[in-house]
Amino acid sequence: MSELSSKCVIIGGGPAGYTAAVYASRANLSPVLFEGMQPGGQLTTTTEVENFPGFPSGIQGGELVSEMRSQAEKFGARIVTDVVTSVDFSKRPFTLTVGDGSEVKADTVIIATGAAARYLGLPDEQKYMGLGVSACATCDGFFYRKKRVAVVGGGDTACEEALYLSGLASKVYMIVRKDYLRASQVMQARLKDRDNIEILFNCNTTGLFGDEVLQGAHLVEFKGTDRERHFDIDIDGFFLAIGHTPNTDLFRGQLELNPEGYINVASPSTQTSVDGVFAAGDVADPIYQQAVNAAGSGCRAAIDAERFLNV
Repeated sequence: MSELSSKCVIIGGGPAGYTAAVYASRANLSPVLFEGMQPGGQLTTTTEVENFPGFPSGIQGGELVSEMRSQAEKFGARIVTDVVTSVDFSKRPFTLTVGDGSEVKADTVIIATGAAARYLGLPDEQKYMGLGVSACATCDGFFYRKKRVAVVGGGDTACEEALYLSGLASKVYMIVRKDYLRASQVMQARLKDRDNIEILFNCNTTGLFGDEVLQGAHLVEFKGTDRERHFDIDIDGFFLAIGHTPNTDLFRGQLELNPEGYINVASPSTQTSVDGVFAAGDVADPIYQQAVNAAGSGCRAAIDAERFLNV
């Protein structure tokens, strides 16, 4: 790519990035969006999205982000399937380096890099990655038809994963470290309708086992108490659904981050600690992490960028 300059560069696809591109395009900012090598964000790992306004019958996650992308292109956004490897926010125009080594100059930058699934940190997770361990039930659930699987977590995401897998697998365990689910009442009610889902409360995973592929998990119940009990479950699949880590390594030392690594913004705006740099979506949202909220913040980031340039 030859050297490029733009009034507005957007880093990351997904609902936040594509929505920002729609609004920035309509504001005549001629945005350039770097969507990475796996565009679409977390919605591409989701099946049916039921809670995005305008789709009363639901819509497939991949289809939703594809439509957002097409809409951004329709209004003139330039979308590049490449990664940004480094940034320099010390002076304007800002300098971004992309995967092929070329540099991009930007008057404003909108960061929409999202967040990545979190793992337990067990050595066995890497050992059995792709051989039974997954962080995406939608991606890999098909391979576990009529088999036994486990989902780690007790929030809405874990419940959604368990519900999806219950339609494929013969048995679904939910491994929950607390004595209750954090999920919404709606999600908990849905779990009760699935006879093949069993919730293991007060349990932690201590390891995984299997010869060449995953065959089971070592669990401990009531860890650290006089009721502590160790036992195993036989499973073919182990799915992580315990939260996310923001994709902000690229911006450490450049922007202020909170203790969890999310980008700090001057709410209610999307302004970061550097004037002219804005953040939208899950990368700056440790609380809500919903597609509709990400899209809304993408809209706000584009408006913030436009107003910054027009001051």
